[in-house]
Amino acid sequence: MEQEYHKIIIITAPSGAGKTSITRQLMKHFPQLAFSISAATRKPRAHEKDGVDYHFMSTEAFQQKIHENAFMEWEMVYEGNYYGTLKSEMERIWSNGQIPVLDIDVKGAIHVQDLYPKQILTIFIEPPSIEELKRRLESRGTETADSLQARVSKASYEISFKHSFQHVIVNDNLEKAIAEATAIVGAFIQAE
Repeated sequence: MEQEYHKIIIITAPSGAGKTSITRQLMKHFPQLAFSISAATRKPRAHEKDGVDYHFMSTEAFQQKIHENAFMEWEMVYEGNYYGTLKSEMERIWSNGQIPVLDIDVKGAIHVQDLYPKQILTIFIEPPSIEELKRRLESRGTETADSLQARVSKASYEISFKHSFQHVIVNDNLEKAIAEATAIVGAFIQAE
């Protein structure tokens, strides 16, 4: 299988731990990386664009892709919303000679790591505490009381899997966390 030789980088974390901010900085620093755009059935947020932030699709279209085995990994996450990584997205990035960066859910990350154990780098971004994570989520202003509680509960559960990943970075200082992630990714890119 040709894919055996393609590298993959996964950055995973509970919602609000800072993985998107860290991933954005890695993308700026390393031109050989390409962001893998996940598919999602949720509604776009105000600033999000289809095909840039996510491939937004209906639940029916997503389920059809599941049926066609078009996903490397997928999961039903919050409130019945599906998220997944399309195999075609990985192929697109690899065909450009780049390394895909997946910013995905913890369960999806473990699944991809099991599929591609030899060529993968996994980084788990951990919040300094559940209290700090809750404060960050509240400051976004996008959560209802129920959705906030669901995300905080899920975060506690996800943190219990942090030892499944090669690297754990505690994001108590964003610049420090970015520097740590940059060093880890740089070493992975250089390795044969």
